[in-house]
Amino acid sequence: MFVPKLYKSEDIDLMKEIIRENSFALLISSVDKIRATHSMMMLNEDHPENAYLETHISRANPQAKVLKNGDEVLCDFLGAHTYISSSWYDHINVSTWNYEAVQIYGKVELMNHDELYAHLDRLTTKYEKFQQCPMMVKDMGKEFVEKEMKGAFGLKIIPTEIFIKQKLSQNRKEADFNNIIRQLEQSDDQAGKIAEKMKSIKK
Repeated sequence: MFVPKLYKSEDIDLMKEIIRENSFALLISSVDKIRATHSMMMLNEDHPENAYLETHISRANPQAKVLKNGDEVLCDFLGAHTYISSSWYDHINVSTWNYEAVQIYGKVELMNHDELYAHLDRLTTKYEKFQQCPMMVKDMGKEFVEKEMKGAFGLKIIPTEIFIKQKLSQNRKEADFNNIIRQLEQSDDQAGKIAEKMKSIKK
């Protein structure tokens, strides 16, 4: 990901927020050819100083058939994003897109049986806890879960490089910046969220 200095962030809390709120991300590899799979990802912080990403894909997926310990992958997370119309400026210019994104390069560590079981438990809990009648892994029975696990390929991704990008019209003069916020506040949820983010970085 190209990250100009103006849009580069070192905010680890922002990174965690983007991953937490946009967990359905792309797992990209190039072992034999370029492959990409959308998968549910979580940041495991059991040991904060050695945090890593965890995910799983189908064992039938060609990507699972080639990945092995030590392979490099790229995990791509797109956060809030929205169109920015050039009609919102007080001068002629081009339209653009405002967004937040995280890309993490990392080394693969294949999960063992117990790690995969724990991963599926954590992942299920994250999303089921908000349901009216939650169905947790412990409610499914170990025999059933282990049978289903045979079709899952669990991965830990140990970060080697992290890129955090906030492109929020930082290159615009104050009048245009403020008008962009006003226009976004009249739009949908994604646009509204970008407006809030822009206000948070406003000096």
